[in-house]
Amino acid sequence: MRPSPIAKCRSLICLVLLLCATPALAQQTHVLVITGVPGDEEHAQKFQKWAATFIEAAKQKDAVPEANITLLADKQATKAGIEKAFTDLAARLKPADAAVVLLIGHGSFNGTHAAFNHFGPDLTVDEWAKLLGRLPAQRVAFVDTTSASGAFLPTVAAPGRVVITATKTGGERNETQFPEFFVAAFGDAAADRDRNGHVSVGEAFEYAKAKVVQAAQQKGLILTEHPVLDDGSEGRAARSVVCRNGRGGESEPFARRNDLVAPPRRAISPRWQTLPRPIGSTPRSPASNAPSRRATGARRT
Repeated sequence: MRPSPIAKCRSLICLVLLLCATPALAQQTHVLVITGVPGDEEHAQKFQKWAATFIEAAKQKDAVPEANITLLADKQATKAGIEKAFTDLAARLKPADAAVVLLIGHGSFNGTHAAFNHFGPDLTVDEWAKLLGRLPAQRVAFVDTTSASGAFLPTVAAPGRVVITATKTGGERNETQFPEFFVAAFGDAAADRDRNGHVSVGEAFEYAKAKVVQAAQQKGLILTEHPVLDDGSEGRAARSVVCRNGRGGESEPFARRNDLVAPPRRAISPRWQTLPRPIGSTPRSPASNAPSRRATGARRT
């Protein structure tokens, strides 16, 4: 018997649904966590704890496969090791995937050049930008939680790329509290502002920024760090979930329009990122007058 028109129609609908589902099934999140030179045992334990907290949340809460997670810790985090990690990551990434790069450690700024302090010669900011530019994913989040990290922003910012720095300028050189609060956000239901069961990059940023301010206010201390978020796409990328359990058990990052966490943000002017300021100062710029750029900070250390 020849199939009836109804049967043909059903078969066609099933085929269309299968083809439409394929891109969603292909989307995955890849995570690269790098911890720099600790300097002493206390900081070594802190950096290890924060990295483990973030990775555990990605695996347990958002089902990111362990094969998609890379950790470079201590002496593994050399210039050659970081470059190889980016090469390997670029080889695994597909355009529909998302990549999250998290830096935990110490930063420095000499008035001209900023650096993330890892073992051996430090990568320059331009070299970090080139490494990020090699990632073929359409959605990349780069999170530098170190002191003086604001000096990275003018160079590494790019359309569609989420860039989060713990400080507003390179002149904010004091040790930051931002990383502790940022990684904690992914395990705290209070950070899930839209109550969708997942914490986005934007939500984690807002949570950590508020905690930094709260900590300083409770101790009566001067704000010495002012976290900044720039996503180069009027807030669209930062609204999306970083690591999300999608269909078929795969992560579904940056996927849904209903993952909104805040109104669109205006990109901060690069001029305000590069001007060195005295430690503890809170300069205001035209961009900082906008609600999306409220200054926050951390305790003096």
